[in-house]
Amino acid sequence: MTETPRRSTRLLPLLSVSVVLAAVVATGLVALTGGAGAVVAGLSDPGVVTRYGITVVRVLAEAASVVCVGSLLLAAFLVPPQRSGVLSKDGYAALRTAGVAAWAWFVASVASVYFTAADAAGQPVTDLLRPQALLTLVEAIEQPKAWVFTAVIALLLALGCRLALSWGWTATLCLLAIGGLVPVAVTGHSASGGAHDVATNSLLFHLVAAALWVGGLVALLALGWRRGEHLPLAARRFSAIALACWIVMALSGLVNALVRVTPAELFGSDYGLLVLAKVVALGVLGVFGYQQRRTAVRALAEGRGGGQLVRLAGVEVLIMFVTIGLATALARTPPPREVSGQQPSNTELLIGYTLDGPPTLARLLFDWRFDLVYGTAALVLAVLYVLGVRRLRARGDAWPVGRTVAWLSGCAVLLVATSSGIGRYAPAMFSVHMGSHMLLSMVIPVLLVLGGPVTLALRALPPAGKEAPPGPREWLLALVHSRVSKVLTHPVVALALFVGSFYVLYFSGLFDSALNYHWAHLAMNAHFLLAGYVFYWPLVGVDPAPRRLPPLGRLGMMFASMPFHAFFGVILMNMQTVVGEQFYLSLRLPWTDDLLTEQRLGGGIAWAAGEVPVLLVLLALLVQWARADEREARRRDRREDATGDADLAAYNAMLKQLSEGKRTPD
Repeated sequence: MTETPRRSTRLLPLLSVSVVLAAVVATGLVALTGGAGAVVAGLSDPGVVTRYGITVVRVLAEAASVVCVGSLLLAAFLVPPQRSGVLSKDGYAALRTAGVAAWAWFVASVASVYFTAADAAGQPVTDLLRPQALLTLVEAIEQPKAWVFTAVIALLLALGCRLALSWGWTATLCLLAIGGLVPVAVTGHSASGGAHDVATNSLLFHLVAAALWVGGLVALLALGWRRGEHLPLAARRFSAIALACWIVMALSGLVNALVRVTPAELFGSDYGLLVLAKVVALGVLGVFGYQQRRTAVRALAEGRGGGQLVRLAGVEVLIMFVTIGLATALARTPPPREVSGQQPSNTELLIGYTLDGPPTLARLLFDWRFDLVYGTAALVLAVLYVLGVRRLRARGDAWPVGRTVAWLSGCAVLLVATSSGIGRYAPAMFSVHMGSHMLLSMVIPVLLVLGGPVTLALRALPPAGKEAPPGPREWLLALVHSRVSKVLTHPVVALALFVGSFYVLYFSGLFDSALNYHWAHLAMNAHFLLAGYVFYWPLVGVDPAPRRLPPLGRLGMMFASMPFHAFFGVILMNMQTVVGEQFYLSLRLPWTDDLLTEQRLGGGIAWAAGEVPVLLVLLALLVQWARADEREARRRDRREDATGDADLAAYNAMLKQLSEGKRTPD
């Protein structure tokens, strides 16, 4: 009984050494490259404590965040819960580790608020101990504000880890922890200057993959030292995740680096040399990961001990934290373009790229700029769907062609709406934005729900088995039948999210604020897609919805949304004030001199686009009802064949008795 706690404490010295090593690497490289001494013109030197302290607290925050994310990953998805849904012993231990890491993340994030604010203001951190001085800077500067949001998320995680015991809440906390990486990622070098859309998107991929990989390995190492019951299963699952994370890190890191440095600057600048050092570290980690898959994971699968896994993982963790130190130093080192004083154009500063001219039909169709988030999502979703269909057909099962066409069409429209000229001009022009909005919320969700992705996944994914631990198929079933799904697909809630969000977003000033941030554009697109999906899923979705509506209820829900949507377009066309006026004026695009006319065009698009989903939904409902009648007729025929028309014979007998009864005199 006493061996498990004693073994679990062996992880603490390794983590302590790793964090100290990462902090030393980061501060040393910052000192060598001069990143700590870079003072913005007009600001005073904030002092040695502030200049180097900001690097140390960031290392602490990033180390704590990856341990928190990885521990929650293990508790939710790498080891199975008990049959009742309560976490197992291994999951509970990982959840408690995540709780401790979340408290450390919270403390380091609060410290980062002070240090980033002091560094940005050119003041010693001790000058910000007065609350009023700190609040003033946090309100005016983006990066301290991002650390405030991160601290709030870390606090929620710390409290949640103390209260959660079930698998469902642990999975929710894991998603929240991944979300905690976002606020800081969307500020800094990647969120400023030219091509900041590509830089921010690639950095989001990079950070999430790194947190899952590094944190997952730390959690797996802790499980190995505890001699956890589910170590072979966890190692096998993490091996697949680690390979995917390594590929994502390599590709996203390459894209992010090319945005900031040219190939010629790799060897001629401090920033480029740090990028090369990080590439080397990533390559070394890839070799270690290959060794893990080839030897340690195979040994566990064959029933041999986990000693080799623990040894390899320990060395790999040290290298990973050195890489964290390199990444932190990279974040504190100005890119070559900032050092040289190169200034992007006004349009590049605001949306990340230039526009070559007014949005002609040719430009909207062919002037592409690939969206790393939604463009990648469209391609990945299409490939996964095709692989699922291929698996069904390989074992002799049929899958309707119409569903495949609908799903792939939805993915194609998603790609066009976000990566073609429509996606390129949408951040800069209200009318194009509204066209993109209509595609994302009204056309794409209808096509996707008609594809039946849940049904396909449940048929393609192998079941875990009665005694086996739950896997992806069981996780998907749990999500579909969860209380969240039932609430979101309630007709009132779905209608409010789908239609009500139009009014809240555009008429409350929220859209005006969101225009200034690339992450807000990503969030808006996600909301449009999800709100549309939960609205159309109960209406025409092929997959069984948590709340299945009768046919008349589906029609009623569709027609109930139409007046609200049409009224929204009419309001936009008749408004005398411009939504997002300050942002659109700051772009100074020569072909949008009349913003009110531009807005009225957007309102007209919103009003007219409401007819498209109505036609799609009515057509889908007619087809579904016709097929339902055909299925009912076939079931009736089969039943009659099986019973020898017993129902018809009984009916005829009843009529005969009634007829004889009428002829019988009183």
